[in-house]
Amino acid sequence: MESFNADDGETIHFRDDGDGPPLVLLHGWTSTHRDWNPFVGPLAEQHRVVRWDARAHGGHALRTRTVATVERMARDLDNLLNRLDLTGVTLVGHSMGALTLWQYLRDFGSARVAAAVVIDQSPKLVTDGCWDKGIYGDFDWERNAVFMRALERDFAEAVLRLGADGLDPRARQRYLENGDGIEAFRQRMRRLAPAPLIDCWASLTAADFRDVLPEIDVPVLLVYGGRSNFYTAETAAYVRDAIRDARLEVYEDVDHSPHLWRASRFIDDLLGFIAPRVAGRCPEAG
Repeated sequence: MESFNADDGETIHFRDDGDGPPLVLLHGWTSTHRDWNPFVGPLAEQHRVVRWDARAHGGHALRTRTVATVERMARDLDNLLNRLDLTGVTLVGHSMGALTLWQYLRDFGSARVAAAVVIDQSPKLVTDGCWDKGIYGDFDWERNAVFMRALERDFAEAVLRLGADGLDPRARQRYLENGDGIEAFRQRMRRLAPAPLIDCWASLTAADFRDVLPEIDVPVLLVYGGRSNFYTAETAAYVRDAIRDARLEVYEDVDHSPHLWRASRFIDDLLGFIAPRVAGRCPEAG
């Protein structure tokens, strides 16, 4: 992997493949750049594909005392785009990556961004009496506090239960069956340092990007799972209607990672969405 030092001295690790209009791929909470491995080959035939391990992720021990808040990760993203001198970027964010994308647009604007892709995310995770489009539709501050205590007791099991206790009963059934995939995920979570990721979760659940959506001035592709274990169809429709230039694709019968379940369709949708926005783009001088 390559790496660079962010402006606070933290080392950020990333991979950089291919050539052409840049794609920057932002993974979800507790995940790594490896989530994007199935897409790199096809995408790198036409694009420069950059994907990172976000701060506190990927098994990289933190060198600084800076908390991996969504604001800090957005600043890390700005550091990365500047370091690589990327312009005309398509930002692709899954879950936490979408929150990072929205925070980046809030803090740094769209001067370097040509388009954005949001995968199965709500602009506000925690629900209340006036907002039912967050996690499960009823994940309020009390439930979040219970979840965070569970993370402190047994991080791996709490992360598994977050997916299992959601809207898709098949996820619950897979958890109860405790097959090889569930056990492999459990062991991967147990290798992570919980404290920085718990701090990160606290930041994610404190965020609210509903005010950002109407201000987005680049085209946005939205990809949601028709059986997401976290978000309803109403959440996807809300995000679509709040963004002035948004196209919604619902992948029926799959959960919170629709791009992984329907990788071929996602690649086609992504490339088809990007193509008109880079057609006729002149090569940069030099």
